[in-house]
Amino acid sequence: MKSPLRSPAAIDWHALTVPEAVAALDSDLHQGLPLDRVQQRRQQYGPNELEEAVGRSPLAIWLDQFKNIMLLMLIAVALISAGLDLRDQQFPKDAIAIFIIIFLNAWLGYVQESRAEKALAALKQMTSPQVRVIRGGQDIEVNAKELVPGDLIHLEAGVTVPADGRLISANHLELRESALTGEAAVVRKRCDQTLPEATVLGDRINLVFQGTEVVQGRGVALVTAIGMQTELGHIAEMLQTVEAEPTPLQQRMTQLGNALVGGSLTLVVLVVMGGIWQTGNLGLIDELLEISLSMAVAVVPEGLPAVITVTLALGTQRMVRRQALIRKLPAVETLGSVTTICSDKTGTLTQNKMVVQRLQLAGKAVQVTGNGYDPRGEFLDHTYAFKPERHPDLMRLLVTGALCNDAALQKEAGDWSILGDPTEGALLVLARKAGFDPQQWNSAFARQAEIPFSSERKRMSVLCATHAADPQLQALFPQDYAQFIKGSPELVLERSTRIQVGDRIKPLTQADRQAILAQNNQLASQGLRVLGLAYESLHRLPPLDDPAWESEALIWLGLVGMLDAPRSEAKAAVALCQAAGIRPVMITGDHQLTAMAIARSLGIAREGEPVLNGHDLEQLSPEELEQQVDCVNVYARVAPEHKLRIVRALQRHRAVVAMTGDGVNDAPALKQADIGIAMGITGTDVSKEASDMVLLDDNFATIVAATEEGRVIYSNIRRFIKYILGSNIGEVFTIAAAPLLGLGTVPLTPLQILWMNLVTDGLPALALAMEPAEDGVMQRPPHHPRESIFARGLGFYMIRIGIVLSILTITLMSWAFRYTQSPGYTGDPENWKTMVFTTLCLAQMGHALAVRSATRMTIQINFWSNPYLIGAIALTTLLQMCLLYIPPVQQFFGVRPLSLMELGICFGVSTLMFVWVELEKGVVCAVKAWRHR
Repeated sequence: MKSPLRSPAAIDWHALTVPEAVAALDSDLHQGLPLDRVQQRRQQYGPNELEEAVGRSPLAIWLDQFKNIMLLMLIAVALISAGLDLRDQQFPKDAIAIFIIIFLNAWLGYVQESRAEKALAALKQMTSPQVRVIRGGQDIEVNAKELVPGDLIHLEAGVTVPADGRLISANHLELRESALTGEAAVVRKRCDQTLPEATVLGDRINLVFQGTEVVQGRGVALVTAIGMQTELGHIAEMLQTVEAEPTPLQQRMTQLGNALVGGSLTLVVLVVMGGIWQTGNLGLIDELLEISLSMAVAVVPEGLPAVITVTLALGTQRMVRRQALIRKLPAVETLGSVTTICSDKTGTLTQNKMVVQRLQLAGKAVQVTGNGYDPRGEFLDHTYAFKPERHPDLMRLLVTGALCNDAALQKEAGDWSILGDPTEGALLVLARKAGFDPQQWNSAFARQAEIPFSSERKRMSVLCATHAADPQLQALFPQDYAQFIKGSPELVLERSTRIQVGDRIKPLTQADRQAILAQNNQLASQGLRVLGLAYESLHRLPPLDDPAWESEALIWLGLVGMLDAPRSEAKAAVALCQAAGIRPVMITGDHQLTAMAIARSLGIAREGEPVLNGHDLEQLSPEELEQQVDCVNVYARVAPEHKLRIVRALQRHRAVVAMTGDGVNDAPALKQADIGIAMGITGTDVSKEASDMVLLDDNFATIVAATEEGRVIYSNIRRFIKYILGSNIGEVFTIAAAPLLGLGTVPLTPLQILWMNLVTDGLPALALAMEPAEDGVMQRPPHHPRESIFARGLGFYMIRIGIVLSILTITLMSWAFRYTQSPGYTGDPENWKTMVFTTLCLAQMGHALAVRSATRMTIQINFWSNPYLIGAIALTTLLQMCLLYIPPVQQFFGVRPLSLMELGICFGVSTLMFVWVELEKGVVCAVKAWRHR
């Protein structure tokens, strides 16, 4: 797209008057742009669409799979093995088997990575396909892509705004901008306002933005920015600049691969050099090369990628049952490493439902109970419940709130919901809790006129006829007409001269005013949204053609304090987070007082802790912000770029960040975060496509449950890694010992090693992935996200167990070789190799059984708590027996049937592996018990 002559980013459109904005774009207030100028600007500015960055091609993604160092080593092994077999005119079955494994691992990686991001596609769908525009003085309908700066566009209810624009006319125009700004309430727009240049995005009431929705009213806007120059375009640009970082698991697997390949190559060199030095015969290079190939195959855990992928997939299924949908497999494990959860407030920590909690009448404070929009609750006066109909002042307040209202309360499929503004909806629920139907009041009091809420007036006024009301209502409002007012407590109080006290009306004194303002401040400091309500009874209808028909001698009724109440389970979830060493941070577009009140009530922040708002954040450099993120737990009034900056600052502090969000504005931060978490109910398509995980119930507690699941999965991954690699190291040492013992040949072929690594290792490893959570998994801090895969003794364990396994197997191998080569032996002289192969396979079954816990003896663990492991051990043992005693399989794998005595010796030596691991645990437990005396 070509650059505009005047970049919209360089002009503060909200700070310009309508004539100034029209002049800046050389348009006409009534005629719009002439057609010839439209063509010029289309060439100058390009189409009104979001540009998509060029991603990797499928071929590039496929080729990237072969950059894995372990796969590269396997490819080299397969090529050398194929060359040796073809030279000796043998079928290269080992090489073919290795290539099949290489292909399967590469395919698994390709399938995961080729899931192209669709966030930008979802953004592009947010533009209206057709739009009414004024060009050359005529109303025409054009495709939204054809809009240019300077066009005049019509806006009406139900339309998605196709471009950013400056309003030039507006009639009761309200927009829902929550997807862009994070604000839950609809925004009433005004065209006759000019605002300070520093006005934040959510307060620019004279502008409209691409991708937002017109809720009601109509208007005309001057297009100021299109395509990538819009606020939506800025978000798209941020999405494109966010680079996906490797997850902790991917980093650990890379580290593991490097260590394995490096160790394998070192061992190969030592074996080849040691063999030549021991024999002094360079002619043995082929035999030494065969040994080296077997060692290389043995050291690479060919089944590990598949086991990890299946483990993560099984984890996603368990998380779905806990209302968390995983979109990207690595996110499952990354959840277990999360150190910071950045959560939006509305709908995640709160119910996303405004609920009246406090009423303040003259000399009387009333508490209202109940949750959400369910119209069940009680009115309490000092903890005592009472009936509102016995209190005339409270009844007048309820009627005023219900009549000065444009919302609707409805019940569908057993659930109550609000149509319209949530604040007004809360007043309808309040009336229902008192046992009244607001619709009947609306029928009884016919509305004669209204003055809608605006940001200047900060109040709404309605004028109703009262003579058709029933006797009870007539007693409350005895005159023929009445005005009902709700809005900013200060402004409504300014227009009040009297106060309702019970059933009496008294003059409003200065002391009364000060007391009311103090009560208002007290409620506001608790984070409540406060409304002031007043009324006046009239003998006759005022002149409605006079815009100032609203009375300035109102009767003050009281204050209504409402709150988007925290979810009942959120406080416990926050406490569980903190016990687990995870720091919850609130990042919201709402106001500072409201955000801090919710944060304090949930335990996210304490009294006196700092709050950083969007305006202050803009003044901070990246370095200054980085210094503050460690001590700030609440961010309020933030814009899209602020969220992204916060996440990046936390990541520079080496935090693993989970970020929640539901709007378009959250998408860049969701993509940048280590775990992006979108809302499944209220979330936009953009936020879901940019995320790693979707909350099906929009509940913060679900994040904590998913984090717990992630920790369990990471523990299980470490468990089967030490099982697999401990066994592999034992195989490598056993193979390396063969030439040093002068056996003259390798005991295991690459095909047999592949069988062990894929079947004997793979099935029990998958079963270990199903191990249930250990006690206290959420009572410890998260493990360091950058910790080595070998951390916390895992590396030493694998080497130690590998050495023990190899000592047992080498001892058996030495005895079996002499036994099968002795003159009196009647079996096949090659049986010693099969005994070594079988012993290694069976010993791993005992290891799998013992490795379930690092601290508890196997006898202390519920034997059937993981039936999958018992089944895997039994099945693998059966498969090994089939390998030994079914002739076609024997021939393919190059094994011999063992006698009953030989098989018994294999089982006996294998059992020692289980005994050793159990003895280790017993010693460790005894030492710990001795230290804690």
